[in-house]
Amino acid sequence: MIRYLSLIPAFAVLLLVSCGPDVPDSDDGISLPGDAVLAEGEEVIAAEVNGTVIRHSDVLREAAAQGVIAQGGTLATGDPSYQRVLDELIDQRLLALEARRLGLRDTPQARRRIAMAEERILGNVLLESTIAEAVTDERVQRVFEEQSELSRPATEVRARHILVSSREEADEIRRLIEAGADFAELAVRYSLDTATRLEGGDLGYFTRQGVLPAFAEVAFDTPAGQVSEPFETASGWHLLKVENLRTAEGRTLDQMRPGIVRFLTFQEIETLITRLEEEADIRRREPVEPGVLRADGDPVPPADAPEETGDDAPEDGE
Repeated sequence: MIRYLSLIPAFAVLLLVSCGPDVPDSDDGISLPGDAVLAEGEEVIAAEVNGTVIRHSDVLREAAAQGVIAQGGTLATGDPSYQRVLDELIDQRLLALEARRLGLRDTPQARRRIAMAEERILGNVLLESTIAEAVTDERVQRVFEEQSELSRPATEVRARHILVSSREEADEIRRLIEAGADFAELAVRYSLDTATRLEGGDLGYFTRQGVLPAFAEVAFDTPAGQVSEPFETASGWHLLKVENLRTAEGRTLDQMRPGIVRFLTFQEIETLITRLEEEADIRRREPVEPGVLRADGDPVPPADAPEETGDDAPEDGE
């Protein structure tokens, strides 16, 4: 199902529900001054170009498409990046108006490309609308609660240990601890574990899954502040002192929100496209031979076809 995501531009895939509605455009795709007024107030106009307008929201949308800001983000009008993007949109508007004046919009090639661009835009608008309706704060909260229930925080133990080579050594060290000797000082003096010896045998916090089963069994069965009986592993004989037990803190809603929104977004896109494919009448044609068609859709003459010249062209009457 991951193949569906290749159909969607990154800004649509990563869309967050904070995106607001767009200002209506005129039918020809270039906004007129009268179109810049919303039902609830006036849309901020960034520039007027030969009787057309470029809105503040147009600048933000282009800035997001260029990766200058995040989707739904803001950009101060005095920011150099804002002015650069606005200058680019003004130049783009001037080129588009000149192309219209020259009648280039009505050429077959332009109409095909405009139609393809319209498909992409309409598809993204549909995705944005679908995601905005489905990925709500209530749904994000529900998924967070479900995930929190499934992955309850684990209990962690903080412990120190002393590693020696024999049971006799372990028993002797334990007698010293019972007599009042400090566990950490004994670890520095006697432990064979070079990774923890200089830290007084401190292992830090760990879960049952983070250590060997035999070690975990002793650690989680020993009360806090107590020293275990000597026990053996493949490394040698151990004494373990449990310093503290705690329940690991679970991730907060704010920490999990981006991942939940991304998951729900992918899910909605996949569901929508799957439904449309199942309901559609799709008939794939056999692929054409490479090189038969140019990018503009016109046929390419065979390589061995004679090239017509003025001398070779048939004369009238022949």
